[in-house]
Amino acid sequence: MQLKSVIKCPECGFEKEETMPTDSCQFFYECTKCKALLKPKTGDCCVFCSYGSIKCPSVQEDLS
Repeated sequence: MQLKSVIKCPECGFEKEETMPTDSCQFFYECTKCKALLKPKTGDCCVFCSYGSIKCPSVQEDLS
């Protein structure tokens, strides 16, 4: 299971590697650069599934 994901802000394009939580989905994320508050897209469980390079741990488990 991969715990690092590069999250990309849809507002300004800034990318940052973050460690994903393993015990819950992360519903909100504030962009370090522009301070936009990201929320998951419809149908996604967390911001990493919507804007990250790797899906969150719970989705990774479901795919295996």
